Amino acid sequence: MNTTLPDALAGLLDGLPQGRAAQAVERLIASYRGDTPTDAPVLRDRADVAAYAAYRMPATFEAVRSALDAFRAAAPGWTPATHTDIGGGTGAASWAVAEAWPEGEHRTTVLDWAEPALELGRELAASADSPALRGARWRRARIGASMGLEPADLITVSYVLKELDGGTREAVVRQAAAAGQTVLVVEPGTPDGYERIIAARDLLVEAGMRVAAPCPHSGQCPIVPGTDWCHFAARVSRSSLHRRVKGGSLPYEDEKFGYVAATRVPATPAPSRVTRKPQIRKGQVLLDLCAADGSLHRDTVTKRHGSLYRAARDTPWGAAWPPPDADDA
Repeated sequence: MNTTLPDALAGLLDGLPQGRAAQAVERLIASYRGDTPTDAPVLRDRADVAAYAAYRMPATFEAVRSALDAFRAAAPGWTPATHTDIGGGTGAASWAVAEAWPEGEHRTTVLDWAEPALELGRELAASADSPALRGARWRRARIGASMGLEPADLITVSYVLKELDGGTREAVVRQAAAAGQTVLVVEPGTPDGYERIIAARDLLVEAGMRVAAPCPHSGQCPIVPGTDWCHFAARVSRSSLHRRVKGGSLPYEDEKFGYVAATRVPATPAPSRVTRKPQIRKGQVLLDLCAADGSLHRDTVTKRHGSLYRAARDTPWGAAWPPPDADDA
């Protein structure tokens, strides 16, 4: 039986009073949505870390996993041998990398400045089926201008930049670009999260990397600043543990996120990317697309398009368009 992340999380809050967990979650939500000081870790103790893992790990995992799916579609033959997770905390992104390349034998290093998070991450990973997770290195390091990054095939920076000031964000992204063959940055799917993604994207391209996903090109983003923002959604199943700390009755929630994956390895970006939830109407599907020529436009796919129409009806927000196996009628 495979040990999944929900399996590893299942007993996490045993022995922790529900009120204590709820208080920790409320404080973490405030930190997540507001301005976080850069001179202290967000996760202060074991209770904070346990609450965080139950509250945020499933959503972070699904967001990173979705972004990795898009990158893998652009570089299907590539497998990382080494992975560094900057600000990885309890390791959600490392679980996503292990699931994206389950047959791989990559070596993972998780960097974070909160020792309680690293300790819990190590405990959770010990039960994983993935050798990469079980053998991961969990290293305490201040996330900033002098991390001493070793070269790595893949570097992930997920939900980290918000916690840093502007100068430190730039330093972190520049170090990732210098050390990594592929760099994935993930941030909350908010207007300010999009601004951080665009700033990181510009730095990665400046460093000589090519955008592999989600953008179909490495040129300037066509969105006029302040008018809109690029983001996507990942479906997160709510386990009983998840509902315990977050409340709510639905069996799922949607995690909104933004990301950029840039690389130096051979990659073929999507011809275009669906940037909003497709609108399905009688006999037609409306697709808002970002295209390889740098434009934003809407395509209307109708029944006369045959298999392309059928594909459009099944195409989710964030997918590449057109699908490689869809043909015009």
